[in-house]
Amino acid sequence: MRLNSKHPPRIVISVITGTALLLFVAGCKSGEKETEVVVPVQAATAQKADISRTVTADAAIFPAAQSVITPKINAPVRTFYVTRGQKVRQGQLLAVLENKDLAAAALDNKGSFEQAQAVYKTNVGATLPEDTQKTELDVKTTKEALDAQQKLYDSREELFKQGALPRKDLDQARVALVQTRSQYEQAARHLASLNVLVKEQALRAAGGQLTSAQGKYFGAEAQLSYSEIRSPINGVVTDRPLYPGEMASTTAPLITIMDVSGIIAKAHIPQADAQLLHKGDAATIQVPGLDPVSGTVTVVSPALDPNSTTVEIWVQAKNPDQKLRPGTTARISITAETVHDALVVPVAALLNATGDTAQVMVINAEGKAENRDVKTGIQTPEQVQIVSGLKPGEQVVTKGAYGLPDKTKVKVEKPAPAGDAGKDKDKD
Repeated sequence: MRLNSKHPPRIVISVITGTALLLFVAGCKSGEKETEVVVPVQAATAQKADISRTVTADAAIFPAAQSVITPKINAPVRTFYVTRGQKVRQGQLLAVLENKDLAAAALDNKGSFEQAQAVYKTNVGATLPEDTQKTELDVKTTKEALDAQQKLYDSREELFKQGALPRKDLDQARVALVQTRSQYEQAARHLASLNVLVKEQALRAAGGQLTSAQGKYFGAEAQLSYSEIRSPINGVVTDRPLYPGEMASTTAPLITIMDVSGIIAKAHIPQADAQLLHKGDAATIQVPGLDPVSGTVTVVSPALDPNSTTVEIWVQAKNPDQKLRPGTTARISITAETVHDALVVPVAALLNATGDTAQVMVINAEGKAENRDVKTGIQTPEQVQIVSGLKPGEQVVTKGAYGLPDKTKVKVEKPAPAGDAGKDKDKD
């Protein structure tokens, strides 16, 4: 601080003024009325407003979707169709691996499959129906022969009873009838077996051969398709470590795709804060140097992280301009609770705050500051909710209350403009 004869330091003036005031008060006679001291303060009115509880935490930004593509076969890269930084769409062909051997295997299995199809159709459409028709014809023929032989036997039996036919002829007719009946029963059993067992097993065998050939063909086709690398998502190519001709392996990524049209900010917060959050809560993502981005809570992990005993939170937001880059550190703010028409005052009005209790200096109708206990609720950097101890419209001291005795006469002053404060500083 500079000492200047034209402008004495303020502290000196304050000391002189205070000393003069003490001498004046001490020199007053007992019968004279003392002058009441009025202390200048700044104040604010307690009023109704909406106030929200906010949970903040540091977070890391991840893409909305990411695919690290690893080949399913080991083969040299024949051709790449994309480069790093290129936008791709879902299903787009990204690369082709050498696949001549796989194409030949697929062709061979296709031929076997078509052959099995032909055999199956032949068995179902020709062989089995022919066998069935032949057996049905045998049954019909033997049945007709059985009926004829039965009539012959009945006729001879009648003649034998009348004494017009010898016993020998009747016995011959009986033997022929038994033989014919046996042939008919054998043909009927064969037809039943063909319809129930033989036909079923034949169809099952032909179907099994067809299914086996089909499976081998589909497997060969799948192996061939693995040589064509396609994008599973819409996004941007962020990594492509190999060049054409190099060996692609099933143990190393070939291409990485990220969908950065949206991002997810992942953070770990204390369990007490996590209990206040719900899926769908509004949130804000702030990255240094960029405008805040609005998002929504999409995940509140139901389990604690075993290492940090914190809860993982996901906040998802759109990223149309792709300014938010994966891997960036951000600050998230989540609106956990909002109280409408709450009684609020500036945080600067609180004195001796401990937990949800505090004190404020209330200016009464006589212009005196009274010390009052209050109970607080939600608190933001600027405002605090007063749950009890204060009424709407009452004025509380926001500046000058520290060390102010109870029942002190005060005068409410308006805050000094920022420009005037700078001028006063230059005078010191």
